[in-house]
Amino acid sequence: MFEHVEAYPGDPILSLNEDFQRDPRPHKVNLSIGIYFDADGRIPALESVRRAEQALLVEDGPKPYLPMEGAANMRAAVQALLFGAGHPALAAGRVATLQTVGSSGGLKVGADFLARWLPGRAVWVSDPTWDNHRAMFDGAGLAVHAYPYHDPAGGGLRFDAMCEILATLPPGSIVLLHACCHNPTGVDPSRAQWDVLVPLLRERGLLPFLDLAYQGFGDGLAEDAYAVRALADAGLRFVVANSFSKSMSVYGERCGALSIVCADADEAGRVLGQLKATVRRNYSSPPIHGGQIVARVLADPPLRAMWEGELAAMRERIAAMRRALHDALAARRPGVDFGYLLSQRGMFSYTGLAAAQVDRLREAHAVYLVRSGRLCITGLNDANVPRTADAIAAVLG
Repeated sequence: MFEHVEAYPGDPILSLNEDFQRDPRPHKVNLSIGIYFDADGRIPALESVRRAEQALLVEDGPKPYLPMEGAANMRAAVQALLFGAGHPALAAGRVATLQTVGSSGGLKVGADFLARWLPGRAVWVSDPTWDNHRAMFDGAGLAVHAYPYHDPAGGGLRFDAMCEILATLPPGSIVLLHACCHNPTGVDPSRAQWDVLVPLLRERGLLPFLDLAYQGFGDGLAEDAYAVRALADAGLRFVVANSFSKSMSVYGERCGALSIVCADADEAGRVLGQLKATVRRNYSSPPIHGGQIVARVLADPPLRAMWEGELAAMRERIAAMRRALHDALAARRPGVDFGYLLSQRGMFSYTGLAAAQVDRLREAHAVYLVRSGRLCITGLNDANVPRTADAIAAVLG
C-alpha cells in the first residue's frame, strides 16, 4: 500500500546538525543551526523563565484543553509586545490573535487560512528566505515566487530592485517580509526603507505577511517591532507570525502566535473564527505550559525587567561576536571587505562563501555552515573565533 512513498531526504539544516553531532573531532565548530548558544556553547536557561515556571508549578492545578485560539492572557501579552500597549488597532479590536505551536505553527495556520479564503493569490518571498517558508506556502497550495533581496556583491539589500518588483505585483498578492534579523542573510531594511515600503504596499493593495522570529535580537524589543507598528499605524491589513523560541530560550516549548490586523472589530471576529476552524483541522488547540511561561514573564513587571536584561545580554554577545570575527578575518585577509559582518543584524550572516568552500570548511577544518554560506553567529565564542577565522581565510584562498 505504501510502496510508492518516496524516502524523505531530510531537512538540510537539521541533517547537517546531526552530522555535526556524529563528528568525532574535538575542535569542531557548529555555525549551522539557528539556536542561540551562550559563551560556553550551551543553550541558556533564562532566570526569568525559570522563576516564571516555578511560580506556575506552585499554582499547579488541572490541565484542561485550551480554547482553539489559545490562552487569553498569552494572546493579550503578545499583542501588547508586538503593537505596543494601547495601540489604536488593539483598542479598536481590529487584531485577531492566536496562540500557536511556535511561529512555524503560526506560519502554517496563516498559510492554510489564506489558501482557503484568498484562493489563487500568489506569495512572494525574499531571495533568499528561510527554506521552510517556501515549503509551508507551497504545501498549502499557494504559488510561491521570489523578489530580489540580498546583494551578494556588497552583502547588503537590493532595495531598489525589490521595490521595482513589488510595484508590479497584482493587487492582493501576499508579500512575506522578515520584520527584523532576516534569516538567512541578516540583511534588514532600514527605518527609512520601511517608510518607503509601507506606502508602496498600501498603494499596490498588497497583503504583507511578517515573520518576526527574532524580536529583541536586532536593536531592541520596540525597535525590532518597527515594521509591525508602521504597518498598523498606516491602517493596512496584514499578518504577523512571531516566536519566543529564541528570545526566551524555550525552543522545545513551541511558543508562538499569529496575528491578523483587520479593517474593523467585526471583520477581526470573523477572521478569528475561521482561524480557530483552521486550528481545529490541524492540532485542535495549543499546549498550556509554554504559553503560560511567556504570559507570566511578559505580564509580571519584575520578571519582564529581568527578561529584558537577559535578552539585551544575548543581543550584546551577538554584536560582540560579529566584531570579533570581523576583526579576526580582517587581520588575516586585509584585502577583503568583511564589513557585512558588522552591518548585518541578528543571529545570521551571509558570508558569500560558495558551496564548495563550505564543504571544505566542514571536511578539512570541522567548521559547519549551511551550504548557502549562512553562518550562525551565536555558535561563535572567544575560544573558537580564531580557529573559525583561520578556516575561512584558508578556504578563501
